[in-house]
Amino acid sequence: MKKTIVVYGSSTGTCEGIANEIASKLGTEAISASKLSADIVAENENLILGTSTWGSGEIQDDWYDGLKALKGSNLNGKTVAIFGCGDSSSYSDTFCGGMAEIYNTAKAGGANIVGAVDASDYTFDDSEAVIEGQFVGLALDNDNEEYKTAERIDKWIAAISPAL
Repeated sequence: MKKTIVVYGSSTGTCEGIANEIASKLGTEAISASKLSADIVAENENLILGTSTWGSGEIQDDWYDGLKALKGSNLNGKTVAIFGCGDSSSYSDTFCGGMAEIYNTAKAGGANIVGAVDASDYTFDDSEAVIEGQFVGLALDNDNEEYKTAERIDKWIAAISPAL
């Protein structure tokens, strides 16, 4: 596996815990999006980017500076995989929508994005992070479907690993 880093935005600790689990399974480290810099982006060929979703589908606060670092970096040739945390019951109309902003930034920067997940295995009304029936990354709902999280992570890691 090429040099990889997991970057997360987490307010309650859920997304941080998931980021650390993914990093452990991949044998790499996880850092907060508040610490992301152009140098860190340049040092890594693979970026695993995760956010919780807040309000009406926004990224977690640490990602506002993290997105500036991504936008100021050369993402051509980088492989990006995205994961997100949300609540499909209380926020069914914006479930994991925060992933969309990270996806749009990475795509605009020329990154190779991997790890889309079929949305039909989820119960929700709408999400900006769904394109043609697929989430742009791994959607997780630890509020309502925590019992599915470990299996979803393992399946997603198996799917993205060949590209890393």
